Amino acid sequence: MQLQATKRPNNKRHTVCRFLFASGSQFGALVSSKVPMEWNPGALIVGVSFGGFKLINRGLGYLPAPESALRNTWKWRNICTSMLHSVVTGIWAVLCFYLHPRMAEDLIDTHSPSSHGLVSLSIGYFIHDFTDLLWNQKFQNSWELLFHHAVVITCFGTSVSLCSYIGFAVVALLVEINSIFLHLRQILLMANMCQTTCFRINSIINLGTYVIFRINTLAWMTRWLVLNRNNVPLVTYTIGSVGMAIMTLMNIVLFYRLLRSDFLKSSREGKSEK
Repeated sequence: MQLQATKRPNNKRHTVCRFLFASGSQFGALVSSKVPMEWNPGALIVGVSFGGFKLINRGLGYLPAPESALRNTWKWRNICTSMLHSVVTGIWAVLCFYLHPRMAEDLIDTHSPSSHGLVSLSIGYFIHDFTDLLWNQKFQNSWELLFHHAVVITCFGTSVSLCSYIGFAVVALLVEINSIFLHLRQILLMANMCQTTCFRINSIINLGTYVIFRINTLAWMTRWLVLNRNNVPLVTYTIGSVGMAIMTLMNIVLFYRLLRSDFLKSSREGKSEK
């Protein structure tokens, strides 16, 4: 009788343990299905990128600069930092599609850790440049860039936090290939080299890459967004559509300014001299 008395509590205890274990397993499965267990390094990369570009910007102040650029050393450092970002991200974006071609077939869900890191790094740069412009330049002279950066930070930030649309963001970063020559143009202007052969060659390359990597890329992205509107949530579609409309308008205006400044103006001056 004592053996039976000792077995019954053990059976009850085992029953309770099984119930708790089964309940805990079901709860754990529910939580893991609702909350992603993978760690998202996006915020860390953004912070490191922001601090890194701040240090680079300050470090450029210790390097020699042209005498003509000494009138505005802040702008010289800002442009050089922006050009460094364009070189890194432009090449990196091409490599992302070359090394991970499947991402081109699915711009929503397919991406590599490298492409996720690229978009995160760019967010850090744009936050740095936003604060740099806000602190050192008058608002009426920089509101267009500030607005541009705010839109990019919002769109890229949504992509990185959700780990979705990374491929679409990397397509947008192909624009930075043209930004290399756009920033080089500003550097040559600050160095008083606007009458040199180097400036003329860069102007031609700048305009050509502007059409290929900026206008064509934005047009392709707009077309993709329209064709895939059924696969994109309404909120994301709205943010993307508004962002693309703003970017397209700003880039058309900038293209006209470049064309007028580097080609139409120079042709008028040539005619007046003749």
